[in-house]
Amino acid sequence: MFLYNRINKKELKERLKSDATLRKTISFYRYVILENAPELRDQLFKDLSAMNALGRIYLAYEGINAQMSVPEANYHNFLAYLDSYPAFKKMAIKAGVEDDGKSFYKLAIKVRKKIVADGLEDGTFDVTNVGNHLDAIQFNEALDLPGTIVVDMRNHYESEIGHFENAICPDVDTFREELPMVAEMLKDKKNSKILMYCTGGIRCEKASAYLKHQGFNDVNQLHGGIIEYARQVKEQNLPVKFKGKNFVFDERLGERISNEVISKCHQCATICDTHTNCANDDCHLLFIQCETCKNTMQGCCSQACIDVINLSVEKQREIRKGRKKEDSLSVYKSRLRPNLSEQISNGMVFKSNQSDLK
Repeated sequence: MFLYNRINKKELKERLKSDATLRKTISFYRYVILENAPELRDQLFKDLSAMNALGRIYLAYEGINAQMSVPEANYHNFLAYLDSYPAFKKMAIKAGVEDDGKSFYKLAIKVRKKIVADGLEDGTFDVTNVGNHLDAIQFNEALDLPGTIVVDMRNHYESEIGHFENAICPDVDTFREELPMVAEMLKDKKNSKILMYCTGGIRCEKASAYLKHQGFNDVNQLHGGIIEYARQVKEQNLPVKFKGKNFVFDERLGERISNEVISKCHQCATICDTHTNCANDDCHLLFIQCETCKNTMQGCCSQACIDVINLSVEKQREIRKGRKKEDSLSVYKSRLRPNLSEQISNGMVFKSNQSDLK
């Protein structure tokens, strides 16, 4: 058996569209010592493939971080399988709130140095000394307390489409950038009540320990993140203090938590909170695009990318062949940097020779 996917993305996505299998989208993580991550990776791939489970799993010496799509018919077997590993027994599972089962089209399991790239030297502080875990009721109550400071521990492109009321949303591309920035921003607030939140809770585990190490005295985190918060407010009919969508790292790119739309199309400024990846395989910029612009721009971020996708497959491959990453499109980043509304009329240019398009 091959221990990796061997089918191209286009075919896998077509299969997913026509597949009537009922699925559950879930996420889970745990900081736990895994001595044999490479061997565990191969075993998980074989066993989860047999269950027709899809998704993304990161393994490291420090633990596991997973976002999965599991057939409902196999869900209890999946949970029992996790419980068969002492390190994963009684795993806290978070389920998506908007779920049509089309969240992942393949299974990918990778061994990494860390399950979240935080840039920290864990040996320099106690990573187990985390903040207070708050459920949805407690978090809502804490938000209403005078002097409370709430911090979004996600990247800019996540908080742009949804965040808690009055949250500080740092303008960062990565989690490793955000940690020292937040500590510096709040350096004079070490005795204030700090509330932190992220998508599923994993980033706050490290971030809260880091802030406590930096001398913050009242550090609190939303247990289970926005995903669990959404489930609890729905089940308990609680006030929803999160505005907009929760960005998720799968094919959906977002789950609606409240009816507010707080962002705009990056190309025409129409009220919109739908992310897309540029259709040009040499770009894949993640940006917000309304349906009108998606049709007009053929799912692309710029005229240059439209020009590329309308070339033959052979010509596109020829353009990409031998190109270094730094010579790709000037917008090749995880989030929006340029002004796309201006770029539509001017056309995006390559850092390399524009004659490639001819």
